Amino acid sequence: MNDEGDRDFESSDLGTKDFWDNTYSREVENFKDHGDVGEIWFGEDTQEKICDWIEEGEGIEKTSSIIDLGCGNGMMLINLWKRGFRNLTGVDYSEGAITLAKSLSEAEGTNEIVYLVGDLVDERGKSQCSCLRHHYKVCVDKGTYDAVSLMPEHCFKGREQYRDTIKSIMEPDGYFIITSCNWTKDQLLTFFGTDFLVHDEILYPTFQFGGKTGSKVTSLIMKLKS
Repeated sequence: MNDEGDRDFESSDLGTKDFWDNTYSREVENFKDHGDVGEIWFGEDTQEKICDWIEEGEGIEKTSSIIDLGCGNGMMLINLWKRGFRNLTGVDYSEGAITLAKSLSEAEGTNEIVYLVGDLVDERGKSQCSCLRHHYKVCVDKGTYDAVSLMPEHCFKGREQYRDTIKSIMEPDGYFIITSCNWTKDQLLTFFGTDFLVHDEILYPTFQFGGKTGSKVTSLIMKLKS
């Protein structure tokens, strides 16, 4: 398969580290100057629905290990902390994102959340980031696979490495929650179906266009194949 893989959309700056470094550099300054927490990817409603599912998920305890993959400003983990979860880790390849997440966490009094710099599509990720050497009951992705899929170069290889990373850090009975606006449910199933099975789906408001019904956002809960 060529580097474009099965994408039906073009690469963009959102798939580059420079873009996110610059974005979070601005957001760190905005937080310092105005207390602005920055953008919540997919909005607060989507984030709340994901947190609701985690809170109600079978076998997920308040002490279960949860990692936010590409945590950005860390608001997802802060939300989970406020719901009583205490074993929380955020990882992002942008140092600016981790700086912002730590600042927000300190302001919210949730300093015990662990935030680390790590690259999920780098084969050396485990040696460079300690959190990628652990296993997690819940792995949450809210837009990170979308960003990986927009990489201008070596996109398909990056997506494969991302999938391998998820496999390696999940507990055998863990959950992988992925939320995407670039990929349909069927497309996600095709790519991740090599190693994962769908366990559940988070539903969002739908719209109709051209006689078809769809949603702008897809959230799937997957488990590793046994």
